[in-house]
Parts: sequence; C-alpha cells; structure tokens
Amino acid sequence: MHKLVCAALFLLLSLSWSKPVITSPSGGPRYKSIFSFGNSFADTGNNPVVFGWYSVFDPVTRPPYGTTFFSRPTDRNGDGRLIIDFIAENLGLPYAPPTLAHNGSFRRGANFAVGAATALDAGFFHERDIPGGSSKFPLNTSLGVQLEWFESMKPTLCRTARECKNFLRRSLFLVGEFGVNDYHFSFQRKTVQEVRSFVPHVVATISMAIERLIKHGARMLVVPGVIPSGCSPPILTKFAGTPPAAYDSKPGCLTAHNEVGLHHNALLQAALGKLRAKHRNVKIIYADFFGPIMDMVESPHKFGFEEDVLMVCCGGPGRYGMNSTVPCGDAAATRCRDPSARLYWDGVHLTEVANRHVADVWLGVINSFTGVSTKQGAK
Repeated sequence: MHKLVCAALFLLLSLSWSKPVITSPSGGPRYKSIFSFGNSFADTGNNPVVFGWYSVFDPVTRPPYGTTFFSRPTDRNGDGRLIIDFIAENLGLPYAPPTLAHNGSFRRGANFAVGAATALDAGFFHERDIPGGSSKFPLNTSLGVQLEWFESMKPTLCRTARECKNFLRRSLFLVGEFGVNDYHFSFQRKTVQEVRSFVPHVVATISMAIERLIKHGARMLVVPGVIPSGCSPPILTKFAGTPPAAYDSKPGCLTAHNEVGLHHNALLQAALGKLRAKHRNVKIIYADFFGPIMDMVESPHKFGFEEDVLMVCCGGPGRYGMNSTVPCGDAAATRCRDPSARLYWDGVHLTEVANRHVADVWLGVINSFTGVSTKQGAK
C-alpha cells in the first residue's frame, strides 16, 4: 500500500509540474523540428566554434554559467536554459543543437544563432566606424550568413521539392532576436538619433530573411522584437553619466534608448503585417520581447525578484554589478546567492527564470495563433 501511495503522489507531482505540449488535432506533436537564427539570446554553443582562439577567453565556457540547470557550462549565455530551450521542451522536441558544434543529425532541428550576431552585415558597421560584434572580428555572423548556413544544410534535410515541402511545413522557424546587437554596438559611437535612423535597415533585413525562408518552404515563423535597451545593465553602465532627466522615474531606465526599441518593434510589426497579407498560407508570429522584460522590471516582486531588479546576478564591482574588466566567469567575479531572484544574469542576458517567463508568453501567442490544442507532456 505504501508503494502505491508513493507512486500515486509521484504521478500527481509529475503532472502538476509538466508543461503543455503543443499538438495537432490528431494528437501528435504539432512540429517535427525547430530551426533557430539569432544572437546570444538563442546561441546554444556556436560562439566558441565561430571565434576559435578567442573562445578561450570567453567566460561562457567557464562556471558559473549553466549551474542552475545543466550543472556545467554549455556555452549558453546564462545560468541555465534559454528561451529557445523552453520552447523546444514545450513542443516535445530536443534542444536545437548548435550547427557548428554538433556532429549528429539536424532532422529534428538546428540552431544557427551566434553570440554577437547582428541583422546587418559587418560591412554596414565598418563603413560607419562602429566597433563590436561581427565588425570586430574577421568572421561575419549576420542574419544573412546564418541563412546561408541553413541553405547549405537544406539538402541534408530533404531531397526532393515534395519532401522539402512536407518537411519544412512541419518545422517551426525562430528568426531573432535580431536588432539588439545592431543597436547596442552602434550606441558605442553614434547618438541615439543616429541609431534610430538604422532601424528601417534592420527591419528590412529581417523582412528579406523571412521572404527567403518562405521561398524555401517555411510555413510557421516566429519573429521576436527587441528588448528595452534602456533597462539593460550594459547600456546603463555605458551611459552612467547621463543627466537624471533622461531616466524614467521608476525603475530607472534610459527613456531614449527604450524608444529606439519601441520604434523597431512598431516597424517590425508593420512589416510582418505586410508579409502576412502577401503570404496568406504562411503563419508569421510577432513575439514580444520588450513587454515581458518591462513587466519584470516594473513589477519585480510579482516574479519573485529582488527590489533592485536592474542589478545583475554575476559580475564585477559596479552600480549594476557590472565591470568591463571583471566579467561573470572571471576568477574575481561575484555571484548572487539565488539566480531565481534576479532578472539579469551577467548583463544583457537573462536568468533562466526570466527566460522561462518570456518563453511562456511567446508560447501562449504561438498556441493562440495556430489554433492547436494543448495536452500535458513529459517536459
């Protein structure tokens, strides 16, 4: 009897903690694979391969990265799972493997995202004397380059036009979160108004990428917006000498930098609307990245965060727990006691608990947009 009771309790707990898996009307998994493009918000291990020798100095390859969930560094920028990981779990799919660091099959998904990737090609930044990211290194990892990687992989995924059509229509494509690095790198040398003028170029590049994926056979695309950069600790640290009037009264974000993000998201949503009208047989979903982060920033206690919500969990000495000479992973860096009580992990990157909240918001939109049912799954 004791064993039966324990078994029943275990089953009850498993069901209560499991996540809904998006399914088709027939009851099977709605998607057979997931393909992800993006930057460090989505990179699951490409960065160290892309930048080779430089990765030796990359802190994400060292503890305490990955300690919350994986118990070891996995080359993810965080203490545990990323948004893409939670989405894969919810869809009943394996974590999308990094294309440059995985020797197995990509039939169930692939992750092309690379830390520091931009939407615009490196040449755009070279021409404007903007350092950082792709323009700092000889390798270009822009959205266009990642699309070329997908196109090179496609023949290994499907052979005939019919096979590709059937395969890719059951695949979920995540295109983003492009724009964040384009703007953050540009803020280093350009005024906010100058950076704002780059927004149409970034949005046009994302739109062209979506068109290319649709031409290849993609029928379900999720396109995230950008974050509130004015609430990002690296930006707040960079512009620490800004006059008080430039900040909102609560919680202390830079208003003008956030406005660039709002402008980007507005133009992106308008562009996606035009693409939907043009491709009526394709589902194109806008995933709000700005709103969920602002919710956590403005109401930290609601999410179990500490009052000083802009303070990072892992880093060096400084107002926001950040110091350019002492990054998270450095021997001199300090780490907060409980990452689940923080929004930010090491700067712009979120903690696992924050990533989970964003993923839940996006999955809610995906589910309502596709009109599919949900059932409890093993994840």
